[in-house]
Amino acid sequence: MTGKVPSFSPSSTLSSALPGYIALCLTLQVHRLVSAQFTVTGPDRPVTVSLGGEAVLPCHLSPRMSAENMEVGWLRSQDSAVVHVYRDGKDQYGEQMPEYQGRTELLKDDITDGKVSLRIHNVQPSDDGHYMCYFHSSVSYEALLELQVADLGFAPVISVVGHQDGGIRVVCRSAGWFPQPEVVWRDLQGQLLPSASEEISPEVNGLFQTEIAIVLTEESNQKVSCFVRNPRLNQERESVIYIAELFFPRGNPWTVALGVILPLLAVLMALANYCFWRQHRVKETLRSDKETEKETLLSEWEGEKEALQSEMERQKAEYEAAKELGLARAQGYAVDVTLDPDTAQPDLILSEDRKLVRYGDKRQDLPDNPERFDKYPVVLGAEGFTGGRRYWEVEVGDKTRWTLGVCRESVSRKGKVTYAPGNGIWVVRLWDGEYEACTSPPTPLPMSVRLSRVGIFLDYEAGEVSFYNVTDRSHLFTFTDTFSGTLHPYFSAGYKAGGTNAAPLIICLVPAQAGGNLGPGQ
Repeated sequence: MTGKVPSFSPSSTLSSALPGYIALCLTLQVHRLVSAQFTVTGPDRPVTVSLGGEAVLPCHLSPRMSAENMEVGWLRSQDSAVVHVYRDGKDQYGEQMPEYQGRTELLKDDITDGKVSLRIHNVQPSDDGHYMCYFHSSVSYEALLELQVADLGFAPVISVVGHQDGGIRVVCRSAGWFPQPEVVWRDLQGQLLPSASEEISPEVNGLFQTEIAIVLTEESNQKVSCFVRNPRLNQERESVIYIAELFFPRGNPWTVALGVILPLLAVLMALANYCFWRQHRVKETLRSDKETEKETLLSEWEGEKEALQSEMERQKAEYEAAKELGLARAQGYAVDVTLDPDTAQPDLILSEDRKLVRYGDKRQDLPDNPERFDKYPVVLGAEGFTGGRRYWEVEVGDKTRWTLGVCRESVSRKGKVTYAPGNGIWVVRLWDGEYEACTSPPTPLPMSVRLSRVGIFLDYEAGEVSFYNVTDRSHLFTFTDTFSGTLHPYFSAGYKAGGTNAAPLIICLVPAQAGGNLGPGQ
C-alpha cells in the first residue's frame, strides 16, 4: 500500500493560532487591571489621646504593595481640608492647614509595605473629629478614621453662695474639661440629687467649664458630693461639702420676744399717762438697770473682741509655722539640676557648668534639632522626672522678665508656646512688673517685695507643682493636676529688653536643711 504524505503550510498554522494568542493577551491584561485594585484600611476603633499629647493615625494598603511613588494624604473629612500630604517622594507642607503646621509628621519606615502613619504633636481640642486617609495612584482609595481628644479638668471647687428658699445655695465649679463633661450632685448613699441650676459652657481655649448649684435645707442632706465626669475617659473628679446645722436659717427668737414686748410697752405707756407721778421712781430704776445692762454687754463684747484677736494671732502664728515647715520639707528633696544645651533657643548663652543662662547679644548658629526651642528664649533641664519628689532653686535677681516651672517632655518646641496646664506647662512668671501663675486664665500673684530667688517643688504622685519665695520662705502658688510621662524643669530668660533683664537665671545650690537631704524619690 502506498500513501501520500500531507503537505505542511506555516502560514496556515499561524493564522489558526492568532485568535488564541489575542485571547491570551486580553486575559493577561484583564488580570493586570484586576491586580491593580487595592483597599485602604485604618484602625477599627477611634484613636483616643489626652490633650497636649501625641496622636498616631495609622493606614495601610491591602494587599501589601509599595506606596513610595503614590500620593498619600490625610484630610479632615467634614471639609476635606489638608492635614498632611506626601507626593513625589516628599512631604508637601505648603498645602497644609495653618493650625496643623509644625505639628504633623509622616512615619514612613514601612512605606514599601504600604504602611504609613500620621503623628500629630501637641494635640488640641480642635483636632477632635473624623479624618480621611487616602492613597492615590491611577485611582484613589480612602479610609475614615476618628480621633477622640479627651482630658480631665481641675478638681471641682465648691462654694457657699448664700441663703435661698429657706435653705443654703451651694455652687460647684470646675474648668479645663474636654469633651463636654457630665456633672451631678450625689448624697452619701450615691443617689443623684436634683440641681437648682446647671450650666456647661466653652472656654476661649476650646475646653469646657461647668457650674452646677443645689439648695440644701436642714431637712435634706447636709453632706453632698459634686461629681464631674469625662464620658470619653470614663473618669471623674469629686469634691465633698458638709453644712453644719447652725448655718441654716431659723426663726429669730428676738423677733418673737419683740412681738410680746411691744404690746406690753403700749400698756405701760398708757398707764404712765394716767399715773405719771407714781411711775417716776419705777422709770428711774429701769434707767439704772439699763445702764447696768449696757455696761455688762459692753464688757462682754470687749472680752469677745480680745478673744477673737487672740485667736487670729494664734492662727497667724500657725500659718507662719506651716509656711516655714512647707519650704523646709520641700528643700529636703533638693536635686542637682543642670541645663540641656540641645534644647536651648539659639539666642541663649549657657555657662560651661550648665548652671547659668542669659539672653545673648546675637543669635548663635546652632543645629535646628527637634529638641530645640526655635522662637521663645526657653531651655529645659537635662534631668527628666517620672516620679517622686524634686526641689530646686533659681536666682532671678533684678530681672524684669522670667518664667520658671516644669513641662512635659512632649511639649511643643517649635513656634508659639502657650503657657497653660492643658498644654503640659506648669509655670509662674514675672512680666513687666506683674507676677502671675500661668493657669487658664492666669492667676495674679500679689507681691509686697520683689522676688530674688524662687524655689520649685515637684510632687509627681500627688500631682502638685509648688513655688516658694526663698527670701521670706513664703508659699507663692501650687498647681494641682495629674502627671504622666516625663517632666523637665522649665526656664525662660525672657526677651532681652535692656537694663536689668540682661541679668542671667542661675540654678542655685540648696543649703542643707535640718534633718538632712532625703534625696530624690523619698
